[in-house]
Amino acid sequence: MKLDPIILSLLDTDLYKFNMDQVIFHKHTDLMGEYYFRCRNEGIVFTPEMYEEINAQIDHLCSLRFRQTELDYLRSIRFIKDDYVEFLRLWHPIRDYVTTELKPDGRLRIVVRGPLFSAMQFEIYLLEIVNEVYFRMNYNYDELLASAQKRLDEKIQSFKDGIYTFKFAEFGCRRRLSREWQDVVVRRLAQETGKCVGTSNVYLAMKYHLTPVGTYAHEFVQMYQGIDSIPLAYTNHYAMEDWYDEYRGDNGTALTDTITTDLFLLDFNRAMVNNFSGVRHDSGDPYEWGEKIIAHYEKYGVDPKSKQLLFSDSLDFDRAQKLYDHFRDRIRVSFGIGTFCSNDTDVDPLNIVIKLQTVNGRAVAKLSDSPGKAMCRDEEYLKYLRRSVAFRLDREKNVGVN
Repeated sequence: MKLDPIILSLLDTDLYKFNMDQVIFHKHTDLMGEYYFRCRNEGIVFTPEMYEEINAQIDHLCSLRFRQTELDYLRSIRFIKDDYVEFLRLWHPIRDYVTTELKPDGRLRIVVRGPLFSAMQFEIYLLEIVNEVYFRMNYNYDELLASAQKRLDEKIQSFKDGIYTFKFAEFGCRRRLSREWQDVVVRRLAQETGKCVGTSNVYLAMKYHLTPVGTYAHEFVQMYQGIDSIPLAYTNHYAMEDWYDEYRGDNGTALTDTITTDLFLLDFNRAMVNNFSGVRHDSGDPYEWGEKIIAHYEKYGVDPKSKQLLFSDSLDFDRAQKLYDHFRDRIRVSFGIGTFCSNDTDVDPLNIVIKLQTVNGRAVAKLSDSPGKAMCRDEEYLKYLRRSVAFRLDREKNVGVN
């Protein structure tokens, strides 16, 4: 079974890939990175036919270049700079950076190695490819599509009936059922609910005149762990400093949980509270996290209603409504909903990720606020990182407001 090309445009990725890459392009072109694929579901088997198709799709991806209209669109985004767009005119995915292997038990191995400013771009494209190949070749796709259509109709009706009242952005690239289905989802949610304010998918934002949404991901904070001169427990500080220097308060939502939210808050001082418009939740109990963030703003005398909580951790629409009802009178609340937009069917979705694992040959890791989300290939390094975080937290726990 041969599939049509899955990636047709290099804009068919999340906005934060360009946001992060611009900072790397301007400040850290010397960094080399390694990314590893992982399927968190138990018992998932990729067949030789799937493996062959995945490789063919990667080959096609690496034949693509940015079109002039796409470059012009990126240039129209107020915080994307002209010199970075000119770099993208020359850039393209390089096939030699990606190696794949199918294990005898059907496990899929994918590794991306190369300059960080180039290797990082593969993540979303590869996840889109793997996910669509798996679901098209492992199931009756028409039946999956019918169940997805039914569930989408129900969501849209719930907005029309006033059951769902919150605004949200679609964040569904990485685990979407298919390229065509994500297109339908974004178009219908935007046109029929009045509550879908944007999408992380840059191509669909351009196509449907929506706001492209995204700031930075865990890998952005992780990469500072690979820089010799930066102490491990201070990587949030350096990441936020570079981000502010690049964007000057624009594009300003900070991700809190890369090496735990408690440690992040030590560096989210008065200056950074003012410099960033809000923060994003991606692990741990969302209610405890939200209360902790509100208390942090109040500690600095900042009105929480002037700031934003962005929830994006495995959200469905019912969970988002409950969070909205809980926090809406105290702080601005927004949501990024991914899989439950783009791959909500009668079949459980894949929980697949591609994570940064080394920078300049040094192990890096994400701790998060949920222990099960930690991912690191070097257990000794992971223990060392945890000790570094714990040491700084213990040392500074009684320090007053900066």
